Amino acid sequence: CIYDYYYYYLPFVWHWRSVPSWLQGTLLRNGPGLFSVGNSEYNHWFDGLSLIHSFTFSNGEVTYRSKFLKSDTYKRNIKADKIVVSEFGTMIYPDPCKNIFSRAFTHLQNVIPDFTDNNLINIIRYGQDYYASSEVNYINQIDPNTLETIGRINYRNHIALNLATAHPHYDEEGNTYNMGTAIIGFGQPKYMIFKVPADASDKNHKKPALRKVQQICSIPFRSSLFPSYFHSFGMTENYIVFVEQSFKLDIVKLATAYFRGVNWGGCLKFDQDDITYFHIINRKTGKEISTRFHADALVVFHHINAYEDDGHVVFDLISYKDSNLYNMFYLENIKKETSNFIQSHKSFSPPSCQRFVIPLNINKESPRGSNLVTLAGTTAQAILQEDGSIYCQPDTLFIGLELPGINYKFNTKKYRYFYGSRLEWSPHPNKIAKFDIIERKHVEWVQKNCYPSEPVFVASPGAVEEDDGVILSSVVSSDPSISPFMLVLDAKTFEEIARASIPTTVHMDLHGLFIPAADSS
Repeated sequence: CIYDYYYYYLPFVWHWRSVPSWLQGTLLRNGPGLFSVGNSEYNHWFDGLSLIHSFTFSNGEVTYRSKFLKSDTYKRNIKADKIVVSEFGTMIYPDPCKNIFSRAFTHLQNVIPDFTDNNLINIIRYGQDYYASSEVNYINQIDPNTLETIGRINYRNHIALNLATAHPHYDEEGNTYNMGTAIIGFGQPKYMIFKVPADASDKNHKKPALRKVQQICSIPFRSSLFPSYFHSFGMTENYIVFVEQSFKLDIVKLATAYFRGVNWGGCLKFDQDDITYFHIINRKTGKEISTRFHADALVVFHHINAYEDDGHVVFDLISYKDSNLYNMFYLENIKKETSNFIQSHKSFSPPSCQRFVIPLNINKESPRGSNLVTLAGTTAQAILQEDGSIYCQPDTLFIGLELPGINYKFNTKKYRYFYGSRLEWSPHPNKIAKFDIIERKHVEWVQKNCYPSEPVFVASPGAVEEDDGVILSSVVSSDPSISPFMLVLDAKTFEEIARASIPTTVHMDLHGLFIPAADSS
């Protein structure tokens, strides 16, 4: 039986002070929630069918809801009572009992794959509309109050994209910036940066906000057959920061994956002998800075923040030395007993929070081999090479943190704090942390056998100080005596303010979005 919908009022368990009365709004969370249909099972944690959660805070009370995203993928699977749509780590093949013509047609359809619309990664906003999103050409609009699925949108009907990130940026006017990739069917392969205006929504919610999408610029692939994979990007007040990394999508392998018995995850490859390029694009003019900035091979999924400071672009991200993280999330690995898991993943490259600094005003007469970074407080370097390019070396801020978040009012601005999930021996975080960039110190929240989700910062009304607010995190436990709960921390001290127990099963999620009460009505 698939439990499709939960609705609970959750009484808080009070600690030394009550949850702030100013905390008014809804925290939406998205992630995989169903890993088998009928007798068929998924192979990878990123394959599970999207389950959306909401925690609505109002006058010191909280209400919990959850509902499966009614994507076409979900409906087809449930109707067939088995998995019939391929996912990241699970490739599905036609029933051998079908006739030869039906099987041949299915094979031909997969030469250019029509990706799943199982949007399980994040909740994003275009205009005033909210969407469940992953990294494909489909997004599904949802009602943030009821969690009902409104309908599917295809990026390709509005802009020439095959893939798009689930981590857009929002400016102070409410405009949304995002990036995507045009691989097949749109002329020269390229990366695309686009903007959706804040006023793009139809008042009657019948026309998609994407109808007003504006292309900012395109960047040609370094290699047409091996475009860089990217999960997110950076943005300052004036620039987009795109990391063209050495973790790549093999286009030929993607086109032939179905015939070769390779899942889509197997079409990604890390080239440790390659280099990483940093593209700095003016987000108002769409023009890229012509200087070539590069670094050693790395893998990056999440950017933390980026800003401009005294003639430099500073951007912080979380990098890895290899691409083994994805392999850790195959369900056969996750289900291993703890000691066996640790033993089999000793070579796991821990996430490293790193700062890169790009000089904007380059004196061509500077001595070759000199460091062009003049900012204080960082060891990041930008070394001028003989050919005029700039070799960038990072300043390592912290080791062992993922799923980063900040006070979003400081997005694109100089900032001091970031928050995240501590990753040590497992892909599942067992702590959350606050890191002070200036002091290079961190504090943690931890409870035995508990696994908190990505921490989300919500600022106090009228807050001036960067860490004046609360941290919200949905927590699950391997201890059956501990119910899942919503955790509320004081963002300044990282002390627990309150928690609300959830009287039902809650799955670990990936990403989400806090919608203030005035915006969700």
